[in-house]
Amino acid sequence: MTEVTYGLGTGFATTDMVLNVGPQHPATHGVLRLRLTLDGERIVECEPIIGYMHRGVEKLFEVRDYRQIIVLANRHDWLSAFSSELGVVLAVEDMLGMEVPERATWVRMLLAELNRVLNHLMFLGSYPLELGAITPIFYAFRERETIQEVMEELSGGRMHYMFNRVGGLKEDMPAGWTGRASAAIRAVRERLPQIEDLIFGNEIFLARTKGVGTLSPELVRAYGVSGPIARGSGVDFDLRRDEPYLAYDELSDVLRVPVKTDGDCYSRFAVMLEQAKVSLDLADACLMRINAMEQGPINVRLPKILKAPEGSTYVWTENPLGLNGYYLVSRGEKTPWRLKLRSASFNNVAVLPEILKGHVVADMVAILGSMFFVVGDIDK
Repeated sequence: MTEVTYGLGTGFATTDMVLNVGPQHPATHGVLRLRLTLDGERIVECEPIIGYMHRGVEKLFEVRDYRQIIVLANRHDWLSAFSSELGVVLAVEDMLGMEVPERATWVRMLLAELNRVLNHLMFLGSYPLELGAITPIFYAFRERETIQEVMEELSGGRMHYMFNRVGGLKEDMPAGWTGRASAAIRAVRERLPQIEDLIFGNEIFLARTKGVGTLSPELVRAYGVSGPIARGSGVDFDLRRDEPYLAYDELSDVLRVPVKTDGDCYSRFAVMLEQAKVSLDLADACLMRINAMEQGPINVRLPKILKAPEGSTYVWTENPLGLNGYYLVSRGEKTPWRLKLRSASFNNVAVLPEILKGHVVADMVAILGSMFFVVGDIDK
């Protein structure tokens, strides 16, 4: 209890107020609940309460074979479905010691980078919306639809692609698809500056994000924060460069890792925008490599019943929102004995209580939105 004095020495006792934001609230952009303790308008404590979307996916993995778990793995982060599928099949292939065709490797990289652009465009449009700017989301969805069309043509899915397979991909690309994909990438690259000018030229957006919600590199490391949020705080780590998988080591001349040092909402947003540009460049480089290849297999022929040998492995990938890891334990059966998921959003949201303290409620909306999470990725 605190004593507050107003006017001519008249004092009265006040107590902190507890405010629940969510789980159904526009400011949470998902089924997340924040239990805030307020001293007036200022946040004293924050407790994220999660689990409203929990479906026990790690137990569901254990009763489905290695083909069936892919459909579960691409749903925890529905904005990064292809990348999440990829982590599972890479883990199983690692257990099997399987080499996939070179063509499949490069098409996987191409689709992973296009999926990254789709993910980032969603946040580039929705974050300004949470701060009161409606227009950017229409621009962002125009660009998303341009890329979505080629992704849908190839895989048959708009969100849950189900295009990865253990040993490669479901099928080869349709005739002329690489040309249409190249045209889509070129169109998005040319129009992306419109979104940039619209947002970064807005003085209200700058006032709401610069110097707000500062996250230190020490907190990033302590909480295992990753992805554009960590790089916005100066933590220069990207698995594609630092522990390359697929064939990212062959694109070191194209792969730039954007890093900002201020650690505020503005820096996190700016890093995400730069990453979208880099992913377009990487997708172009993948297309050039694919076009230069001779026709060949896109997958490995598998036995009717696929069993992983006894043992364990851990495979992680640089998903659009951060580090995504799968710990697979097999007892030699056709289903995993254990498959544990390390999702990016869980760690990224865990640090919220540290950075919200001392901010006012209005800034909470700006900070929460800048953490770029998907609630299913938190809850699994």
